[in-house]
Amino acid sequence: MTSRNEKLWDGRFSETTDAFVEAFTASVGFDFELASFDIQGSIAHATMLGRCNIIPKDTAAAIINGLTAIQEDIDAGEFKWSVGLEDVHMNIEAALTEKIGDLGKALHTGRSRNDQVATDVRLYLRHHIDQILEQIKILQRGLLQLASAHTDTIMPGFTHLQVAQPVVFAHHLMAWFAMLRRDSERLVDCRRRVNVLPLGSAALAGTSFPIDRELVASLLSFDEVSENSLDAVSDRDFAIEFTSAASLLMMHLSRWSEELILWASPQYGFIELPDRFCTGSSIMPQKKNPDVPELVRGKSARVFGSLITLLTLMKSQPLAYNKDNQEDKEPLIDSIKTVSDCLRAFGDMLPNVIPKPEAMREAAARGFATATDLADYLVRKGIPFRDAHHVVGQLVATAVQQNVDLSELPIETLQLASASISEDVYQVLTLEGSVAARAHYGGTAPKTVRAAIAQAKRQLDESD
Repeated sequence: MTSRNEKLWDGRFSETTDAFVEAFTASVGFDFELASFDIQGSIAHATMLGRCNIIPKDTAAAIINGLTAIQEDIDAGEFKWSVGLEDVHMNIEAALTEKIGDLGKALHTGRSRNDQVATDVRLYLRHHIDQILEQIKILQRGLLQLASAHTDTIMPGFTHLQVAQPVVFAHHLMAWFAMLRRDSERLVDCRRRVNVLPLGSAALAGTSFPIDRELVASLLSFDEVSENSLDAVSDRDFAIEFTSAASLLMMHLSRWSEELILWASPQYGFIELPDRFCTGSSIMPQKKNPDVPELVRGKSARVFGSLITLLTLMKSQPLAYNKDNQEDKEPLIDSIKTVSDCLRAFGDMLPNVIPKPEAMREAAARGFATATDLADYLVRKGIPFRDAHHVVGQLVATAVQQNVDLSELPIETLQLASASISEDVYQVLTLEGSVAARAHYGGTAPKTVRAAIAQAKRQLDESD
């Protein structure tokens, strides 16, 4: 029987591996995360070997029982990982042989670590994509909960971080919801390409054994089988695609974080973040620091970095598998954990954000947010838009000089700029009138936003 600490590949070697090289080349320090997926893949592989009579059925049964026992040891925290055995695959295979004897050596029939690890990583990523998709739904429901309470809360909409036009707070939140919808769609599409079985490709050329790859795919719930063995063992496009989608998701969360940080500041005062998502200062007792959104904003850099790492890792690799690919796991695992943690933080925090409608309204009222409405009013009176734009620009300059809002200018001043203006203009210059006028699909009118929220709730319910 092979010793637990013996290399499973050292028949060709005449000296032991250098201690530093052993530690340098080992991946078990991080790829142990794949353990349960490695066992799933191995159980499916052993089942197939037995059914195809490639190994005796009782041998396959013993292997499956042994792997199940190893999973129980791992779950109980009793499994001993060995750096000397390099990686998760060798650790589990050695433990299997230790448990059931030489029968365990039959498990690797018809496969290689190359197609084994490719399968494990796909199983691992598929599992976590599903979890992340559920976390996105939780966050979306939190957004809808907050938006539903604020379809009439008016705030300034910004371009260039300058007050542009009034919008309702719910409309702004639904913009975030739309970003998350695209993130979900990208991940669902990415999952489709993740869910392809490489096992059976062996080292690079396939195997001479009469395996049944479709059976393994069925056992592991893969949608299809990889079509080219060289590509299957060396492809990491799916990991790059995931980190790309994850980077976009983190970019969205980072943008939200920036807005939350600004809104929570005294200069804006639009919201208050719950105390449990903030920290204080070690020297300034008045401080309430928005640490959660700041950290989410910062953690986007980790995921962006992982994307660049994986692209750079793959850019010069010849076919097929190379040891370089050992470096794919840490950035992928870190990206998954970072995205999941950030979604959890936002999912917990956002529904508990405390909006301050009075501050939002005051900010919208003092920024000439209805200037475009006045221009539209003049257009409806028969004035070409460019001329109307010029007239309103002059009136804004007058309001700035007098330190008042457009709605506070007397009718005589407005009519000096254009004889087409009459008393009904003041209905246009109200914040409520401005948002209500934008009642088309996708606009900020409260009734339109309420319809958008209802539609989004239905879509989420249908996707469950």
